[in-house]
Amino acid sequence: MPDRFAFSGPKQLLRLLDAVMAIGSELSLSAALRRITHTAAELVDAKYAALGVLDASGTMLAEFITVGLTEEETARIGALPDGHGILGLLIVEPKPLRLPDIHEHPDSFGFPPGHPPMTSFLGVPILLRGKVFGNLYLTDKHDGQVFTDVDQELAVGLAAAAGLAIENARLNEQARTATLLDERERIARDLHDDVIQRLFATGLSLQAAAQMVREPVAVERIMRAVDDLDTSIRQVRSTIFELHHRFSGLPSLRSDILDVCNEATRALGFEPRCEISGPVDSTVSDSMHGHIMLCLREALSNVARHANATRVDVSVTSDRNVLALRIADDGTGYSHDPARSSSGLVNMRTRAEAVGGTFTISGRPDGGTLVVWEAPVGQFPPPSDDLEAAPRTAEVNAQEEDG
Repeated sequence: MPDRFAFSGPKQLLRLLDAVMAIGSELSLSAALRRITHTAAELVDAKYAALGVLDASGTMLAEFITVGLTEEETARIGALPDGHGILGLLIVEPKPLRLPDIHEHPDSFGFPPGHPPMTSFLGVPILLRGKVFGNLYLTDKHDGQVFTDVDQELAVGLAAAAGLAIENARLNEQARTATLLDERERIARDLHDDVIQRLFATGLSLQAAAQMVREPVAVERIMRAVDDLDTSIRQVRSTIFELHHRFSGLPSLRSDILDVCNEATRALGFEPRCEISGPVDSTVSDSMHGHIMLCLREALSNVARHANATRVDVSVTSDRNVLALRIADDGTGYSHDPARSSSGLVNMRTRAEAVGGTFTISGRPDGGTLVVWEAPVGQFPPPSDDLEAAPRTAEVNAQEEDG
């Protein structure tokens, strides 16, 4: 044990050892951070504790984990701190800080409405490989006394162990991610090399068999089976793209579309059926990516609010020349009314025209509504100022009747 703990008693050292063992047992980063915060509060008998994680710039708090506050207190406080006032002192100068009364310090900003009263304060930085990762903040001992030299020593010792625990959790998560990526690559390879080839061969066999059948009904059924196989092949290829892009760290239109469809399940009352085919991730620019996502959200929102549908089919296709987004539902249908304001539909049309595309909405012959948003893939000039404001306009008018 380092010399700086020489005057801590055996009980304090034993408590520190137990604390170090506790935080070192966590393998996930989020669990490790919460365990560190809990353990720090227990170690120095603090009523409240928090762990603030710095952002990439090292100047603000990106994450703030608290212990001691009830859910009601947390809700009353509102937005979490971002690193100003007393909390910011450790960011500017990462060294232990101990105050008998927070309010007497010149940098104290006070507390927001609804915040429980706090007086004594102890803060210590957490370092990873010599660089500040975050800070431990402790306030108010349960016995009402101020924090002591021994409390500070214990907190500093725990912070040193916390740095190692955090690094270990990070490495463990990286290893798990690498293993998961390897497994996804294997599954994608097997789907491509085995499953798709078998489906394709089966389709060819059925087409050959259809030529030897004289019964028209049987031929029709065989060809429908071939069409079903083609659909299955497209779906498997979509899954392969998803496996490649989901954890690649690259922006993925395919993943974002699936996420939006999944998010819409609660509002719709059922999960939309989604089919994605073609190289959508490699052919769509970042600017068009944003247009497509906003239009998909708007269309699904309209179905949830107006259509009374029991089924929604989302189709996204790309053939390296044109990307097409189609949303079809089986609801009450679309009736065009020029006198009725429909800002959401106007925004979708504006977005399509801005990238040289088209937007249509129409009723389906068998009931329901079909929305089609198409645009050529390639490079386009940046959106106009009006179009840049369109996402905000869509949000403001989200509660309006869009048809």
